Amino acid sequence: MYLSVYHFDGDSTDLLARYDRMVANFPDEALLLHACVATADGISVYDSCPDIEAHAEFITSDAWLNALSDAGLPTPRIVGLGDVHHWVAPRVATT
Repeated sequence: MYLSVYHFDGDSTDLLARYDRMVANFPDEALLLHACVATADGISVYDSCPDIEAHAEFITSDAWLNALSDAGLPTPRIVGLGDVHHWVAPRVATT
């Protein structure tokens, strides 16, 4: 599993509302490891893909670019963090 972070700069309250609209359209099973964090400068979304190749394909896909556009989100700064060594999945997702 490959982890990356998407930094969206701007007003976090506005960005969170737009993010919520976008992520509501993704099926839960599509999100292996996913977290959205409000920051002083906007929001940061930590997201995983099965591997780095899937990540590279995803961030250039029409589905991703259209999801951003439809939600009114700005183009994020994307930082690849690397392969996940270990993670624990909760039995019940929390928000």
